[in-house]
Order: sequence, then C-alpha cells, then structure tokens
Amino acid sequence: MRRQFQLPDPGEGLTEAEIVAWKVAVGQQVEVNDVLLEVETAKSIVELPSPWADTVTRLLADEGQSVVVGTPIVEIEDGQAAAETPSDGGQQTLVGYGPVGEAPAGRRPRSVPSPRSTITGDDGVRAKPPVRKLARDLGVDITQVAGTGIGGIVTRDDIQAAHAPGRRVPVKGVRRATADAVVHSATTHVHVTEWVEVDVTASLEFLDVLKSRPELEGLRPSITLLTAHACCVALRRHPDLNSSWSGEQIVLHDEVNLGLAAATPRGLLVPVIRRADRLGLAGLGAAMAQVVARARDGLLQPTEYTGGTFTLTNVGVFGVDGGTPIINGDQSAILCLGAIQRRPWVIGTGDDERIVPRSIATLSLSFDHRVIDGEQGSRFLRDVADILADPRLALIA
Repeated sequence: MRRQFQLPDPGEGLTEAEIVAWKVAVGQQVEVNDVLLEVETAKSIVELPSPWADTVTRLLADEGQSVVVGTPIVEIEDGQAAAETPSDGGQQTLVGYGPVGEAPAGRRPRSVPSPRSTITGDDGVRAKPPVRKLARDLGVDITQVAGTGIGGIVTRDDIQAAHAPGRRVPVKGVRRATADAVVHSATTHVHVTEWVEVDVTASLEFLDVLKSRPELEGLRPSITLLTAHACCVALRRHPDLNSSWSGEQIVLHDEVNLGLAAATPRGLLVPVIRRADRLGLAGLGAAMAQVVARARDGLLQPTEYTGGTFTLTNVGVFGVDGGTPIINGDQSAILCLGAIQRRPWVIGTGDDERIVPRSIATLSLSFDHRVIDGEQGSRFLRDVADILADPRLALIA
C-alpha cells in the first residue's frame, strides 16, 4: 500500500506554497522526520519532514511549482508510521516545523543529493533543471536573465518575465501578502498622519559612546535602535498608542511587541520583537539584529511576524526625508524615521540665540483615529522626538 503526503496548511492564512527543492529521490529509503522537501510560503522557507518510514515511490510536484494546500506532493510506500502520527494521516500545519538549517526535534535529517537540486551549469547560471527546460521551451537565453531567487537563483517567474513582451511580474508570495495587508489596512483604519522635525545631534553623540561599551560589542548601535528604544519608553507613558480596535472595543496591550519593517530580497517583511519594552537597550539591539537577519535570509516562522502591537519603519536608510506610513495589521499606529541631514538650526534663547549646523531628522506618525485622538498621538510623537533630542529623557519613568 502506498500513501500520499499532502501539502500541509502553511498556517499563515495562505492557500498555497511553492516547491523550492526536493531533498529525496524516487527509490530512496526515508525514516520518520527525514526532510522530504523545502517549500516557500509568503514569509519564509520551511522544511517538511516525513511522517512515515519507507521508500519514496513518486514525486508528484516539480521544483518551482506552486501547489494548493491539500494537494498530494509525494508518494511513500506503506511503512511504519510515527508513534505520534496524528489521526489525520500525518498532515500538520507548517507552523513548528522549524526554519531551514534546523532539524526536527529528535532526529538529524540526512543530507541527500537530489537530481532536481539547483546546479550551476557551464554557463555559470544558477538554475534548476525544470527552470532550464522552461527557458529552452520559451526560447529565452537564460544567461541574460537576472535571478531573483535566494542566492541569485533563476526562477520560473524570472524566465516568464523575460519571455513576456513587456516586463510583467506575477504578484505572489511576499508581494501578494503585502498588497492584501495594505489594502485591508487602508480600508479599515481611519488614517491620520502627523510629523515633527527633531534635532538628533545628541543621539548621534550618544551612539559614539555606545559603540565603545563592551556590552554592546558587535551590535553596531544605530539611530534605528535608539528610535526603537524611544518608542518603547514612550509607549509605556502613552499606552493608548499600544492598542488595537476589536469590534466595539479597544484592546490595550500589556506588552510592547515591536514590529520592525525590513526590506528583504523577497519584499517587505515585518518581524516582531516580543516584549521589546522589557529588553533594555542592549537586549533590544541584539533582538533587532537577529530578527532582521532571519527575515532577510527567509527563515522567519509565523510566530516571528505575528502578534505585533506597534511598528517602526525607517525610510531614512534610502535617503528619504519622511513619509506617511500605512498602519500594519490590526495595530493602531506606526512611526516612520526619515533621513538625517545636516541643516542650519536655531538654538538657544534671547541673547544666546544663534544658528548652528545640526543633525535633523523627520519623524512621522500614522495612527487610527478611531482609537487614538489627535492629542494622544501628538503627545506620543512629541515624547519620542524629545527622547531622541536628549537621550537622557529615556531614564525618566
């Protein structure tokens, strides 16, 4: 008797996933928890382990193919099922399988070369055999195609885009998830945006001090870290900003689960730092570095990008002065940090008033006016700006 393993529910509200790479071949013996394949969801790449032990008899989907949840993807000869195999035949959601590079608990997966694995051909192009075949079928010179996959791999979408008369990029994965999220946010929240210019010269001087501290060695303190910390401090003082609209109620969250918008090769992702307000500056810096790295490597799991209560985005890294950010998910506010520029600035009062060059940045805050009044949003934004103007103010409870 042969059993077919169906694509599990990704656990992200999605209905499909893309086959990235098979880790087994037809005729290969597998054990329970051996990795069968890698699939790519909207947020990350996930390994799927085998629920059964026996022989692989058929691979029912190609690498690069998008597969609907519940579709059979591999056939395995009847064997001894895992002792804890659930009653649904071993089908589970992807949540909890663990990111690429981490073996399922209790067993180290075997490294097995796959005949369908990515190869670098004599032409120097990184592409899988099915993708090369598609290029040949469509008459596309694969050496002239820029790979957009992880590590520069040429994907089926890259070939299709190169073949089409005019560049057309399929909307799926992270781009589809982002599009759906911003449309939902724009049509359900009542967006209001305020902004303020702030002299961050003192924060930049504080960064120089932090870079010499041994407890922050290797963390590369940045203005983004100081802004994130300022948000956490201000959210404790202004808890109305750390809230969400739920039906006819406003939910005030006890913890600050800080979302950090990150540009990645796969698009915009917002990993979440849980209990960010309790980490302190060093702990917050370490957590930010870790989640951003995992986001860029495509290793985030659903628990790492859900449950946020407030989001910070930094468009300043792109040389942009500021923006009007869209609120993330069911949160009530998002802060945008713009580029730091040297500008003439008036300081002092009375006879001491003078114009000097200072480092100036623009902060913009978008908030849901159903939840947050103008006074609440304004006081929070002013508090964050004051902390960045004088980091010592973060010490005041």
